[in-house]
Amino acid sequence: MTVKTTTRRRHIAHLYLHAALSEGQYDDVIELMHGITPHVQAVPPDAVQLDLTSALRYFGLSPYDMVQLAKIRLKALYGIDSSAGLAGNRMLAAMAADASAPGETTWVPAEQAAAWLHPRPVTALPGVGRTTASALGRYGLHTIGQVVDVPPATLQRLLGAGQARLLTERARGHDPRPVTPTEPAAYLTADLALDRDCLDPALHHRSVLGLADRIGQRLRGDRRVAGRITLTVRYADRSTTTRMRTLPEPTDHSPALAATALDLLASLGLQRARVRAFTIRADALLPASGAYRQLSLDPRDARARAAEAAADRARRRFGAQAVRPAGGVGPGARMTPRAGR
Repeated sequence: MTVKTTTRRRHIAHLYLHAALSEGQYDDVIELMHGITPHVQAVPPDAVQLDLTSALRYFGLSPYDMVQLAKIRLKALYGIDSSAGLAGNRMLAAMAADASAPGETTWVPAEQAAAWLHPRPVTALPGVGRTTASALGRYGLHTIGQVVDVPPATLQRLLGAGQARLLTERARGHDPRPVTPTEPAAYLTADLALDRDCLDPALHHRSVLGLADRIGQRLRGDRRVAGRITLTVRYADRSTTTRMRTLPEPTDHSPALAATALDLLASLGLQRARVRAFTIRADALLPASGAYRQLSLDPRDARARAAEAAADRARRRFGAQAVRPAGGVGPGARMTPRAGR
C-alpha cells in the first residue's frame, strides 16, 4: 500500500512601504498586519513580510487577493502606498517586490519560479555583491539561469565550496527560512510629549488615561498581560519624577491599567507643576493564556471587557484612531516596544 503525503504550499508576501515612518507608525503597521495573519515579520525600516498560508482559508481569498487586502488597508487607514511581491518563500517574495513598480504586485507561482528567475541578473540574488558578481562575470555568468546551468564543481572552483553551494540554492529559488515574528519585548512604553508646558490637571488626567489605553491595546494585541506599571513625568526644567506600582493581578484591561496609572499621577500632587511629557511603562509581562484572573460577579466587568474587545476589532479594521477612550489623548501618543536590559 502506498501512502501519499502532501505538503501545504506556502504563500509569502513581501510589502515595501513607500513612506517615511516613525517608529510608532511602523509599529502601527505591524499591528495592522496582525489583523490579517499572526505570522508577520518586521523588515525595518520600510518593509514587512507576511506568511499568508494559514489565513487563506479563514478569509476565503486567493493569495493575490490577500495581498491586495493588505495594501488596501495600508492605504485606507494610514495613507501608505506599497508595492508587493508574492511567492512560495521569503527570498522570492522579496525579489518579486524589488521587481514591482510602486503600487503593483508581482506574483511568482511555484511552478513558474524557475522561468521567472532564469533571465534575471545574478546581482538580483541576495548576498551577491560586487565582488561575487565580478568573479562570475569574468566567466560569462551574468544571469541566474547561467549560474544554474554551471556544474557545481565549476562553481566551487570559482567561489569556494560554501559560497558556491549557497549561491546554487538561491539561484534555484530555494529558501527554507520561515516568517518569524519578532521576539516579544521585555516591556512596553507609551509616551506623550506636550506641545507646551502644562499646568492643567485635567489635561494631565486625559494624557495619562490615553497612554494607559494605548498600553492596554498593545498588550491585548500581543496576547500578554502586565504585572507592573511605571509612570514617569518630565517637567519644564527637564527634571523627572517616577512612580512604580505592582498591579493587584496581571492584566491587559485598559480600565485597570488606567486606574493604577491615575493613582500614581494623583500621588505626585502636580497641581502647580509645569509638565512637558508623560511616559507609562508596562513590565513583568506574561502570556495572557498563562495568567490568572480574579473572577468577578459584577456584570459591568463582563460588559466592559466585551466593549473593549469590540473596540479592538474596530481598530484592527478601521485603524488605530477609530475608537478612542473618552477624554483620552489624541494621536500624538507614541507606543514603543523595548527589549529591556
